[in-house]
Amino acid sequence: MAHLIFPSILSADFTNLQLVCETVNNSKADGFHLDVMDGLFVPNISFGFPIIVAIQRNAQKPLDVHLMIVDPGRYLERFRNAGANILTVHFEACKNLKQTINTIKKLGMKASVAINPQTPVSYLTEIISDIESVCIMSVNPGFGGQKFIENTYNKIEQMKEIIRIKKSNALIKIDGGVDLNNSFKLVHAGADILVAGTSVFGSEDPIGAIEILKNI
Repeated sequence: MAHLIFPSILSADFTNLQLVCETVNNSKADGFHLDVMDGLFVPNISFGFPIIVAIQRNAQKPLDVHLMIVDPGRYLERFRNAGANILTVHFEACKNLKQTINTIKKLGMKASVAINPQTPVSYLTEIISDIESVCIMSVNPGFGGQKFIENTYNKIEQMKEIIRIKKSNALIKIDGGVDLNNSFKLVHAGADILVAGTSVFGSEDPIGAIEILKNI
């Protein structure tokens, strides 16, 4: 399977969301990555339901809504109703991860679980067959534009082995510091999905940057 590209809207120009959506729609991107931050789980606040609804109205590709919030189980149905096709929750934020995953799937969304840089991938061994993707954070969550953590490559290899042993179909998603310098190595190591923010929307040609990332 060719790798997928999900541009992170957090790095885009929020003064013209319609243009941002058109850019992603007209590119080779496979979907939108939306970071929801609550100022508690991470030390930053981003956006909530109104922005997701606005993007969903203009999006022609799936929305992966990444919840960097405490106790995400409280809002699963509301995020589905706002337009989420994929819901990414953090291992570290869920009171009952298995129940949260089951509810996400019952609501008709794909389930994805993210782990912070300090969390071992082995913690996901028992649920890896229940989710569509695992999101390995390659920066500390909460802010865009951070420096990529090199240990991510080791975590990809470890995760691939767990997926193989468990005969899981879960995809490996990398989020944080993904750019034109490390994307080839990430895909070669086994990443299936790349989330790219600054390297796309900080570029003079976002559509061209997405195409380069897609074609590596």
